[in-house]
Order: sequence, then structure tokens, then C-alpha cells
Amino acid sequence: MMLRLGFAWSSTSSTTTKHIAQARLFTGSFLRKDNYTLYKSRCSGLPQKSVLASTRLSWDNFRSSGAVLFSMASGSDGLDRLKKSKYTNRLSKEKSSYLLQHAHNPVDWYPWGQEAFNKAKSEDKPIFLSVGYSTCHWCHVMERESFEDEEIGKVLSENFVCIKVDREERPDVDKVYMTFVQATSGSGGWPMSVWLTPDLKPFIGGTYFPPRDSGRRPGLKTVLLRVIEQWQSNRETLESSGERVLEALRKGTKISASPGETLPFAPDVANRCYQQLAHSYEEEYGGFREAPKFPSPVNLMFLMSFWAVNRANSEGAEALRMVLHTLRMMALGGIHDHVAQGFHRYSTDSSWHVPHFEKMLYDQGQLAVAYIAAYQVSGERLFADVARDVLLYVSRDLSDKSGGFYSAEDADSFPMAESTEKREGAFCVWTAGEIRELLPDIVEGATGGATQADIFMHHYGVKEQGNVDPAQDPHGELQGQNVLIVRYSVELTAAHFGISVDRLSELLSDARAKLAEVRRARPPPHLDTKMLASWNGLMLSGFARVGAVLGDKALLERAERAAYFLQKHLWDEEGQRILHSCYRANNMEVEQVASPISGFLDDYAFVVCGLLDLFEATQRGRWLQWAEELQLRQDQLFWDSQGSGYFCSDPSDPTLLLALKQDQDGAEPSANSVSAMNLLRLSHFTGRLDWIQRSQELLIAFSDRLIKVPIALPEMVRSVMAQHYTLKQIVICGQPDAEDTASLISCVNSLFLPHKVLMLADGNTEGFLYQRLPILSTLVPQDGTATAYVCENFACALPVICPQELRRLLLE
Repeated sequence: MMLRLGFAWSSTSSTTTKHIAQARLFTGSFLRKDNYTLYKSRCSGLPQKSVLASTRLSWDNFRSSGAVLFSMASGSDGLDRLKKSKYTNRLSKEKSSYLLQHAHNPVDWYPWGQEAFNKAKSEDKPIFLSVGYSTCHWCHVMERESFEDEEIGKVLSENFVCIKVDREERPDVDKVYMTFVQATSGSGGWPMSVWLTPDLKPFIGGTYFPPRDSGRRPGLKTVLLRVIEQWQSNRETLESSGERVLEALRKGTKISASPGETLPFAPDVANRCYQQLAHSYEEEYGGFREAPKFPSPVNLMFLMSFWAVNRANSEGAEALRMVLHTLRMMALGGIHDHVAQGFHRYSTDSSWHVPHFEKMLYDQGQLAVAYIAAYQVSGERLFADVARDVLLYVSRDLSDKSGGFYSAEDADSFPMAESTEKREGAFCVWTAGEIRELLPDIVEGATGGATQADIFMHHYGVKEQGNVDPAQDPHGELQGQNVLIVRYSVELTAAHFGISVDRLSELLSDARAKLAEVRRARPPPHLDTKMLASWNGLMLSGFARVGAVLGDKALLERAERAAYFLQKHLWDEEGQRILHSCYRANNMEVEQVASPISGFLDDYAFVVCGLLDLFEATQRGRWLQWAEELQLRQDQLFWDSQGSGYFCSDPSDPTLLLALKQDQDGAEPSANSVSAMNLLRLSHFTGRLDWIQRSQELLIAFSDRLIKVPIALPEMVRSVMAQHYTLKQIVICGQPDAEDTASLISCVNSLFLPHKVLMLADGNTEGFLYQRLPILSTLVPQDGTATAYVCENFACALPVICPQELRRLLLE
């Protein structure tokens, strides 16, 4: 399937379509050798094709030819190259792991910034812009093949101003040029390679290039020489073509509300979104589409919200079945790390078995929320255990002592300390021999004198010859290896070996602990210790929501540590702005770059959401107060007063040629989707009716997309539903530490209620909540007992003091 573009073309703009078509023809003719290069990308949940292709080959044809590469090669973290490289460039002074990985290339790299822009203008040279991220497979391949090649490095350095960008550090730059690449090729991904004029306007773009020509595939050296030739002899055509495309993109990516337009009818939008998801649902193993298969938490959360308002009909029941089956199969599959917890990025097959082993923070945060919501819906303990399991992984492996969360773990590592080449999944996979050696003991009472290894291998699908299909391992990196996947229920495995379920559970737990101990002694994968406000906000929501549902004070304390970290290290009090990123220094302290990167829309939206979740979980007013302050600042910085909705980045930044509004919920939800719900929740916590209006205006701006392809915005559809069904205000009146208060709050937290806000009225009329909602003073405990009021627009039902009665009232 083709990549869903991150923008929607206006149906009335024939000029836009014409200019884009011309640009694609120009791209194809500019580079006569064209072919596809397939590689993995976490952009959209889909395999990507090489751009620079004027003839289209189908993904299915390429897949059947065996050209798909499901291997993640590795790059070092940059530090181990100091001893073996004779080159050092400006990137050595950067903090980003990805930029440091290129600090010793024989390329005169610049970071994105004025120094590079000034050089391009003063020398009148084109810019070569290369964008990637530290755990990106094909970024590492292109570096090893091309950017470490001295001949190519010389061509680049002498003829271009070379700029390297970490897309996670500068998502604003990435979005602008990825939009250009997608538009002129029909697809996109990383590494992204774009050639720009000195005033930053793109004129040709691509993704991965091999170093030299191979068949019909143009090598990077060929492309560079052709760009140089055309820049010198045909510059006007290059520039005019790029300018036409940019102008078309300015029109084609514009998202705004039309005069007189109203909010789409929520039941219709939700039903269409459900139907589109049901159409793409894969019955046997769950998930959406065949392979590769991505977790897609935004889809799962929408389906649970859809069920919540359609419990009585067959569509609601089917939506719930799809969610729970998908989450169960993911939990049992190899995408779930059964030894060291957490989830890998995606599955290369349809059965969730063989993953791409990279682990991303944003996946962990969203999946923790999805699993705990499934527990609320079903009461099935498996889902709560998995949610806790995810947070255990993040607490242990992705946590900084400051309270912040790191960004990612790489897919590749050295199989052994003496190894010279990294391999995909080496840290995570097992041979049958290793397991037999580690678990040799005969289990007393087990059928046939089975050992602990026999039982473990049966349960987790371990085979003597390895359990990875060669089709998922074209480079042979996993030959003879096993990716653990639960093949049987504990009941079936216990019966097979004639032991009790409790005894089996003990044996499996003990075996996993032994395997974990062995893994800790293996060379670990690269850890990207960059800390991003946006992803920390998503993880804050995970800890807050799981902690609230399970009543786990330790998880809530960890959530608060994350919030304090955000305030201390990623909030500029003087400038009243969020900072996008900070970094772990060599001395293990948090450090910042000389010119900190200002926060983007994602940073504000995800942190505000996390703070609202934390407030509902702890009922500490400071978090609600900060959320309100951040929302006000977000409105000032990013709101489009002309067309409604929020821009992804500062629209006044002169270095960004497009003012974009993201209109797709992908691996991460769109910040506009999250903001629509943030505004609605905040309005009910603060009494600000203008925020309800702003939320509606935002949704109206995206109405065309919501009506036609709601599957592109499932998180935003949830906000449309919340507007339609209105939020219930659940007010618990009682003493904060009293047992009866805790019982009522626990009752609320045990239920999946997507259209509610929860607040504690503790009688402190000087507190922030009472100051914002004076009406709370009229709601009091009945007969000295903690009391719950369920209200809509503060028109309240009769008060209740019994948790069971409150549950009945909330489920009506």
C-alpha cells in the first residue's frame, strides 16, 4: 500500500495537481536511472519505496521478488569512532546521537542553522540536506556506504553546503521537506536526501541512494554529479520547478474552516471511521492489514471509544472484539519482549512474531494507555499485566535519574563482545542450545522427565533449527535463532506436561528471569538518550493513567517525577516557552545545547495531555494550573487566527517554507487531534467556554478530512465524539486521604469512560480548582460521607455515596 500523505489536496485545485504532476515528470527525467529501493520507515507504519521514480512498481511485485529488506543495520553512537577516524567535522560539537554518528565522516557537515545558510548564500552553492534519526537502519547504511566514502565526501564538500538534521530534534524541518519529497514522488521515508537552493527552496528530493549505479538504480555519486551539472547549466529550470511545487504545496496543504461550515455529525463520522478500520482488519491475528504490522494505538483507542457509545449494537461489539483480539495477539507475539518487557516497533509478519527490534518511547507510552483501557473495558488481568510490564521496561531501561525518559533503543547490537559487526535482534534472540544449557533441570512430576528447557521451549515456540522464517530474514542474521512467541495457553502447556498451572507459571517466570540475567551480560544496543518534551508527555500519560487505574502509588510518583523533570529541564521560565529537547551528558547529568530548540506544537499538546492525566490521577492542582498556562501559550504561538487549527511549528519562522497542520494520526497522534480533546477537558476543569468554542473551530477546520477519510484521524474522531456526547463532570466531595473518598475515586478509575473529567472537591475554596469553578462550593458531602456528583454542564444527578450506585450511574 502507498504511504498516506501527510496532507490533503484541495479537490478544486487543478493547478496544484498540474504542478505536482509536472514536478514528478521533472524528477523522473532529471534522473534517468530510476528504481525502487525498499526500506523500513516508522513514518507511517508502511514500507517505503525509493523516491525519484517516474515509473511505478507495485509493492506486492517487489515483495514477491524477495527485494524487501527486513534488517536493521547499525551505526555507532559516534563516540567509538574517535579512535579510528581521521576526520572530524562540526557535528562533533552537537548533542544529538544521530548527528554525533556522522561527526567523523569525510563530509563537511553543518548542523541546521544560520552558519550553513550564510555559507550557501555567500558561495552561491546548492545545499545537500540529509535527514534521519539515530536508530534508522537505512540512515546507517547510507552513512556507511556513501558518507564514509572519501570520494563521495569530496564531491559533497567541494560542491555543496552539506547539512545534517536529526528529524527527532527538528521535526519542523523534516515535515517541510518530507512534504516536498512525498508530493514529488508519491512516497517518502528516511534517510531523506533533498537538494535546496541557497534560500532553502527544494528542487529535487529522494530518500536512500546507494553509493554508485547498480543496474537502473542511480548511485549517489551519479546524482550529485548530475545536480552539479544542472545547477551550472540549467539552474533557472531547477529553481522555477521547485518554486512551482512549493507554491502548489502552499495551496494544497492549506487546512482551514470555510465560512458557515459546521461541526461534522459525530455518529456519521465515527461510523465511517469504524467501517474503514473494519475493512482493513486482519481476522486471524488482529491488527490492520497484513504485513508489516504496526501496533497503531490511535486505532485501538478509537475503537474502544466507539464501543463505549455503541455497547448495545453489533458494530460496538465487533469493535471491541477487534481491539481485544489485537491486543492479546500482540501481547503473545514476538513484538512483545517476553524477557525484558516493552514492545518493539513493529512486526515484519502478519502474526506479530518477528519484529523490527527497535524500541521507541512513544510506542511504550501509547501502548501502556491502550492496554490499561482494555483492562478497564474487559476486566481481563492480562491487559493490566502488560501495561505494568511496559512501565517496568521504561522505568528500568529508558529512564534518566532526573526523571526524564530517553527516546529509543536501537534494533541492532553486537552478538558478542568481540564481534565487529552488529546484527538485527542480537540482544533479544536465542538458540535452542542456549536455552537447554541455561534451563537443564528436570521438573519433578512433569511428563516424560521433561526439563525446564523442554517446557519453556514448548510454550514459547523455540525450535532446534530456529523459528524465524527465512522470508523474514533475507540477510541470514537470525538463522538458527528463536524469537520468543507464546504458542499455547498456560492451561494447555500445563496439561501437556502434567503439571499444575501455578507450577507452570512459576517455572516460566523463573526461566524468564534466568534469560534476563544472560541478556544483561550481552553487548547492549545503542541507547538514544535524547529527551524530548513531546514523547515525555506521552509517557507521562502512560504512568498517570496506569497508576490511577491500578491504584499504584509508585507509578503515580514516577509520573510526578516526570512532570517535575519537564518543569525543571524543558520549561524556560524566563522565555515562557517549552524547550523541545535536552540530553544526557557524559557525566550522566542533563545538559542543553547552546541555543535550545523551542518547543513545537507536539511538545505543548502532548505535555498538556500528560498533565491533565496526571491531575486526574493525583488531584494536585499544580498540574492543572500548569496545563492551563501551557495551553494559553500554545494558543499564542501556534493558533491560526485566519483558518483555525494549530500550525505544527512557529508560522513566523523564516527558514520554514511551509506552514503545516498535520492531518494524520500515525505512529504518534496529530497534535491537533490531541489539542481538540485538551481544550475540551480544560474547559470543563476551568470553566472557560471559549476553549469549547476553540475545540469546535479546530475540528471544523479538519472537517473535510474527517468526513471523507476519518481513518486518517481516529484520534480526532474521538474528539468529535466527545463534543457530541458531552463530557460528564464527575465530582467527588470528600477528604483527600479518607477511605470513602478513595473508594469512590477507585470506582471511577475502574471504568473506561472516554467522555468524562474527574475532580476532587476537598473543601479548599482557596485552591486552584475552586478558584476556576466556584460552583464547586455548592457541592458538599452528604451526612459527613464522601459523595459523588455526576454532572453535565454542572447540572447534576442526585448525589450518591455508594461505589456500586456510582458505577451504575456512570454506565447508564
